[in-house]
Amino acid sequence: MSKKNPFKYYKTSPEIIKLAVMYYIRYPLSLRQVEDILNERGIDVCHETIRYWWNKFGTLFSREIKKKSNHRASNWSWHIDEVFVKINGETHYLWRAVDHEGTILDCYVTKRRNKKAALKVLKKLMSRHGRPKEIVTDKLPSYKAALRHIGAVNLQNTGQYKNNQVENSHLHFRRRERGMNKFRSMRSLQKFTAIQSSFLNHFNHQRHLENRNSFKNLRANSVEQWRGICAS
Repeated sequence: MSKKNPFKYYKTSPEIIKLAVMYYIRYPLSLRQVEDILNERGIDVCHETIRYWWNKFGTLFSREIKKKSNHRASNWSWHIDEVFVKINGETHYLWRAVDHEGTILDCYVTKRRNKKAALKVLKKLMSRHGRPKEIVTDKLPSYKAALRHIGAVNLQNTGQYKNNQVENSHLHFRRRERGMNKFRSMRSLQKFTAIQSSFLNHFNHQRHLENRNSFKNLRANSVEQWRGICAS
């Protein structure tokens, strides 16, 4: 049985749809900015159409990226941190976990940052990626209480400046948040950060650790894999 073509009933070519979605999710651009960039290239698309495309295909593209990715997250050292996010004037918390190479493991949105929320985040991470050798966090008491509950308090490291890896990872989200004029619901925030994480992992190659030729090869491979995603 042949694979169903997700672009079957769309008049616009799959290449344009994928380009628009990639621009919007990967870079801190608004829908209207993406519309202007495409218009400069002779592609007449309304910003509301781009909104529909990323809502329709974002999760699908993210899933395909994960399937075809050759890179696997490391269990050597995890870095976990949470940031404040305002949704309709109410404070929520976006928890982000990355490994020591900067690969985003997962993002979770909660209304609280207490022991229950931290425990939920840690259990989901370990059920999906296994148990790490070290978990770097800040000194929020919720982490220690949750780690003690699952018998992993010996893995915690709260050293100063140790968590810069994940704090730098938050910068992509903050730029994106400004471009979108914040979020309207927990659901939309969770959906977008999950999709954005897959895109960032796919196109991020830690250029400061690679020589120029290696970085160019890795970047070319990522682009080639992206072109093959959902190929009709």
